[in-house]
Parts: sequence; structure tokens; C-alpha cells
Amino acid sequence: MSSKSLFGGGVHPNDGKTFTASKPIEVLPLPEKVYIPLRQHIGAEASPIVKVNDLVKKGQLIAEVKGFVSANVHASISGKVVSIGEFAHPGSGRATCIEIENDGNDEWAEGLPLNRDWNAMNTEQLTNAILAGGVVGMGGATFPAHVKLSPPKDKTIDTFILNGAECEPYLTADYRLLIEQGQDVITGMKIVIKMLNIKKACIGIEDNKPEAVAKMKEHCAGTNIEVIALPTKYPQGAEKMLIKAITGREVPSGKLPADVGAVVHNVATMKAVYDAVVKGIPLIERVCTVSGSAIKTPKNVLFRIGTTFQYMIDQCGGYSETPGKILAGGPMMGFAQPTAEVPAIKGSGGILALSKKETQFFEESNCIRCGRCVEACPMGLVPSMLSILGERKFYKDAKEEYNLLDCMECGSCVYVCPAKRNIVQYIRYMKNMNVTFK
Repeated sequence: MSSKSLFGGGVHPNDGKTFTASKPIEVLPLPEKVYIPLRQHIGAEASPIVKVNDLVKKGQLIAEVKGFVSANVHASISGKVVSIGEFAHPGSGRATCIEIENDGNDEWAEGLPLNRDWNAMNTEQLTNAILAGGVVGMGGATFPAHVKLSPPKDKTIDTFILNGAECEPYLTADYRLLIEQGQDVITGMKIVIKMLNIKKACIGIEDNKPEAVAKMKEHCAGTNIEVIALPTKYPQGAEKMLIKAITGREVPSGKLPADVGAVVHNVATMKAVYDAVVKGIPLIERVCTVSGSAIKTPKNVLFRIGTTFQYMIDQCGGYSETPGKILAGGPMMGFAQPTAEVPAIKGSGGILALSKKETQFFEESNCIRCGRCVEACPMGLVPSMLSILGERKFYKDAKEEYNLLDCMECGSCVYVCPAKRNIVQYIRYMKNMNVTFK
């Protein structure tokens, strides 16, 4: 496999990665409490199996899958369950969380960690290990990994792509994983190659990360994994864009990567697959970039799931100035947070605090039909029309005539819009709210 085709559209924002690209991963001290949401994945919310005042240990199952598309949730620290109720959530406002008070022992659940020979495990055993570990896609979509790695029998998969692009500005967590723990990531890939019963796989990394490209080529020497340096272009890391760039295949409207024989996962997910299969360690921690112009000492940190944004920011020296906006994720696709007292979850690859100058409000004006958003859209949509239909709540027209659901909310349209229109917000509104069909 080799890079065959650049995707259309896209933009080249200032990547902001110099804040943290050279910063090694730092293990954060444990907080006094964690707030672990039952919903950290696409699909059904996990069902709690502990109650208030229960004592739990690190890695212990505290909420189990509820339905096929769901994911287990585990205690990230040892301590006492002090409450189960609604708390702030970085993606959905509020959600049910299990609050655990740290006992200071950081004691593993019985039997953990393990040391398994993944080569001796069959596909069912590998799948069950990933399911048991609560592994989800950690690039942001948080789709349960055991489901994605069990494609329907009528889908012939011949390509596995590791998404090492990390094209979102500021974020460098996956980059540091490739540099520091690349061998574990490669082992995770080999596990997936066995599960999918394919002969080859590849890693796509943007060419603005030459050290990561070199490191992965070193790790992959003599294997059936090819490392491909891709031209730097946002949103290169979107799976449909990555498939197009590497294989030349185009995922049709309304279809999934499996429909063109491909499965894509990101770097952090492969590290989590390795941990779950080889060590039996569930997904209770991950690497996250804490960055932005309003952070005193930007870092890449390894944190326990349920740690609050504010605690993580405090461990980075706090704010260098009063932030204009705090984001869960990057500046292109992230979600603004009303408070930093919100728990970081399995999908939290970045926390940004940006200055007031960078986030100053621009009043939007009417669309001037310049077409820049159309040129920038990597999905070939007409974002200007989607924003106009969103203003008017014309959901049915947007969905049926302008392929609303194909939008991946990358923000390229907003980035180039001279009228400062809130295009992505209109699109999210139509996707997520009950609107009047017209």
C-alpha cells in the first residue's frame, strides 16, 4: 500500500503543536476523587454494578455493557464509592457518574495485571479481552472497539489503517505515544491484524512528524506493517479522508469504512488494545494534551479516567491568564465547556485553554455565497446551504437534499468563512435536536 490520492478540500490551520510536541508524557499524581461517567462511548450507557459505600480497587468493573453497542466501565483508582448521580459531562452537558474517593493505596483489583501470550489466543478470546477491558475508539468517536473489530460477515476487510495523523491543532498525545511507546502500539496492531485475518496493514502519519515516521519505520522493520508519510493537510486524520489518501477508495455517502474493506483505529486505541489483551488492564487511563495560550505549562499527561479538567490544568501550573474558552478536544472539532470542573473521559485526547484574544466573539453575518466553504469541505458538501437550512430548522431538506449526515463536523468551513457563520453549530443543532420537519 502507498499514498495514492489526496482527498479534496481541507485547510491548513496553524497547528499550535510546538507547545507540547517535545514534551515527554508526564504521569499525573492521583486526584482525591474521580467522577467516572457511565457514558463514555457511542451506544447504550453502561449499567452500574456497585453501590454507594462499596470499596473498589483499580481496574475493577463498576458498570457493565448494556446491549451489543456498549462498553464496560472500570474504577480508575482504589477507594470508596461516595455517590452515584448526575455530574457535568464534557460531551453531553450532564450524565450519570460514579464518584470514587481515593484511599491512597492505588491497589489493583484481584488478578491484575496479567501477562498473556496473545499469539496463543484465538479471535474470540482476543475480542472478549477487548470487550472486557472497555476499550473504545480514543480518537474522539468512542465507538466500542470490540464491535468495530467484529465486522459483519458480509463485509470483506482487507485493509487495516492506524491513524497516526493527529491533524487536530495543538494535540500531540498520539505523537508522544508513537515516540515513547511505539512498540506497544505495534503489538496492538498485530493483535488487530490477527483478529481481522488480513495480511498487511499500514500506519498513516502526516509528514510534519518526521521523528514519529522514522521511529515507526524502525519498529516495523521486518513486519507486514507499512509506514506512510502523508502530506500535512487538515482533516487528514478523519477516517474517510485517511482511507482515500492511502488506498484511493472512497467511502460512499451513508456507508462505513467496512463497506470499502477498511477498518481504521487511532494510536491510543492500539495502546489500549495491547494493555487489555496482553496485561488484562482495562481502559482506566490515557494520554491527553493539556495546552493552549492560557495554560502556564502545557504538557502531555497520563491521567486516570474521571480526573477533572481543572485538576489536570492545575497540574500544568494553572492558567497564565484568564481563559476566553476551555475546550474538550482541539480548536477545530472540540466542544466548549462552561466549567473546568468536568471529568476527563476515554475520549479526552486534549484539553485546551485559549486566551480571550484568540476566542473573541465575531458576530456572524449573512452568507455572501462566496463558495469558500464548498472548496474547503472534504466531504464535498455545501456547508453554506446547510447553515441556512439550520437557521430555518429545515431538517428534512438538509438531510435528504444536502446530505446533512455526511458532515463530520471538522470545522474547515467555519475556518474559511468570511461571514463568520456558525456553520458547524447549525449542523450539530439539526443532527441532535428535535426540530420541525418542513
